[in-house]
Amino acid sequence: MESLKTGISFHKEFLKHNTGPGHPETHGRLESILDHISDLPSKNFLWSKDFKEAPLSVISSIHNTDYVRLVGRACEEKGAGYLDGDTVFSSHSYLAASLAVGAGLHLADEVLSGNLRNGMALVRPPGHHAETDHAMGFCIFNNIAITAKYLQAKGVNRLLILDWDVHHGNGTQHQFYEDDSVYFVSLHQFPFYPGTGALTERGKGKGFGTTLNIPLARGAGEFEYLSNFESIHREMENFQPEFVLVSAGFDAHKKDPLGGMNLSTSSFEIFTKEVQRIANTYSNGKLISFLEGGYDFQALAESVRLHLETLAT
Repeated sequence: MESLKTGISFHKEFLKHNTGPGHPETHGRLESILDHISDLPSKNFLWSKDFKEAPLSVISSIHNTDYVRLVGRACEEKGAGYLDGDTVFSSHSYLAASLAVGAGLHLADEVLSGNLRNGMALVRPPGHHAETDHAMGFCIFNNIAITAKYLQAKGVNRLLILDWDVHHGNGTQHQFYEDDSVYFVSLHQFPFYPGTGALTERGKGKGFGTTLNIPLARGAGEFEYLSNFESIHREMENFQPEFVLVSAGFDAHKKDPLGGMNLSTSSFEIFTKEVQRIANTYSNGKLISFLEGGYDFQALAESVRLHLETLAT
């Protein structure tokens, strides 16, 4: 029997989300990745480039409907501007953001149905800072959170979301802070933008104990990150996730201009193996990662390639 492939979902509209000159979250990020992975073997990888944008009904499982419509109107009527101090929109941004959500939904369907082993959504705009009713930190819609809600609606009872972006995934944490069926884990630089993600933030109500923040000091490297993975594995022994989602930011790389961490490209291979270990143990390998940050084009492209190659092994 032919082994299942790793899916890569990408849409050309992601390149048309125009953030303007000098903005770090630019189409050049994706172009550098695409250049670097164009020769990945088709026997291991299956590209999806023609999936649909997520409908309002699915996006509004996480976001306030008025906010979603406001983004749509702003892109259509104004054509360019700011949704918050960091988050730029252009005439194509609503479509790109809706397709970024759609990329995750497509992979969720394919992995759930057994057509793919796992996958990566190569998307922009990124998502993990986006809150219920506002954009934040380059993020318009929370791609990973919406996919998690979608998987819940499809009958997945326990989900792990692991976020290794250099910045804390505040938007994702807030969505599931009182939900004991989604375990949110974040390894991030602290104190740092956006200011959330302290060790004491453990969840609330019935969700208490299913948020695990691992704040790391500026300059932390592979040893500091990996020494915390055993505690994540212990937590997962109790939680036993049925599906694993990863907010795969690559801005903790030592070359990244926005981060202050000391990881090398090969660190992301090791992290990928760690989350695969969880997925293989509890989730029959079901894992989807979402591109979040990473702003040094070469470091980003090399790290994403290694992440994908590891997913396919």
